[in-house]
Amino acid sequence: MDKKTKILEATERVLAEQGFERISIQMVAKNAGVATGTIYRYFVDKNDLLTQLREHVLKQCAAKMFHDFKDDFSDEIAIKNQFILLWKNTWNLTIDRDDGAINKEQFDSLPYKKNGHQKQSEREVFAPIHRFFQRGISMGIFKPLGSDVLSSIGIEPAFFLARKQVNGLINLNASECNDVLEACWDAICLNKKLELLK
Repeated sequence: MDKKTKILEATERVLAEQGFERISIQMVAKNAGVATGTIYRYFVDKNDLLTQLREHVLKQCAAKMFHDFKDDFSDEIAIKNQFILLWKNTWNLTIDRDDGAINKEQFDSLPYKKNGHQKQSEREVFAPIHRFFQRGISMGIFKPLGSDVLSSIGIEPAFFLARKQVNGLINLNASECNDVLEACWDAICLNKKLELLK
């Protein structure tokens, strides 16, 4: 692990433990096992460190979401198999987040530069999802609602329901999870010819 990644992961741990009010560069340095001055080699200040932490967390999440995922496919069976993988990866990513990881509220509070570069950078991280849905639309498999909308009603429920599961607000078993996955597929799909995969 390179030093910058080590610092970012330490920042996430400290933020998860201490929250925004108490986190400091000194705490991060101690947790990362580096000198305070080392942090300033990679980050301008605390705000820059937290801004870059947002991008780091997104990249980590994307890597887990896209594990074994392929956004090139040739038929409806293949696209559904990839959807199932993407949905389950998203569910498992949310369920299995380490104890030292920040929660959704902390992530949402991270500094965000509302500029074209930041938006473009985040879009590139999740480009495979956009290509996946765009290709499905062009093949006449998905409803022509745009990749952002299809992602919101197809994949994001896995994330939100898994968070409720982690917080003890719901308790879905494996069979019920599969039923929810099927409901998400039905919500984005134009036809229902894939009964053999159910």
